[in-house]
Amino acid sequence: MKSHYSDAPIDTLPQRRTLSVLVDNEPGVLARIAGLFSGRGYNIESLTVSETEHEKHVSRITIVTTGTAMVLEQIKHQLDRLVPVHRVVDLTAKGDAVERELALVKVIGKGDSRSEALRIAAAFGARTLDATLDSFVFELTGDSEEIERFIRVMAGLGLSEVSRTGIAAMSRGAEAL
Repeated sequence: MKSHYSDAPIDTLPQRRTLSVLVDNEPGVLARIAGLFSGRGYNIESLTVSETEHEKHVSRITIVTTGTAMVLEQIKHQLDRLVPVHRVVDLTAKGDAVERELALVKVIGKGDSRSEALRIAAAFGARTLDATLDSFVFELTGDSEEIERFIRVMAGLGLSEVSRTGIAAMSRGAEAL
């Protein structure tokens, strides 16, 4: 099957995928998963990890990566074979997933740029976490594209620092991971 956009077959075009991986919460698990990616030359665009089931000591790792269909299948199979991994779910393949990211954005400025930064932050729904006479720290939660737009706009108003969490994702509907 061919793509509309090129003469390359669809399965050879890079795709962005969000993977959710349930693992035992124990030392070295994240290093083993990161080693799997780096050892094979796969890139991790976003990585989020947190214990989600305290009683069972299980963590959820959300990985955003890009590759051809063949590479993505290899990644999923290799992750699934790691001993501390309980389950690997390709949230992108399952359909629409809810994806969110949090960003802290510091903007430095005075006068009109300060007022404009406040106005734009309000339009994006960002919260002001810290305000001094010459700076703000805003908190924004949304999809990655919204975060990127906010950062681009703030770049013209004195953007000085950005810290992002990476993507947290979950499939829609009643089915649990």
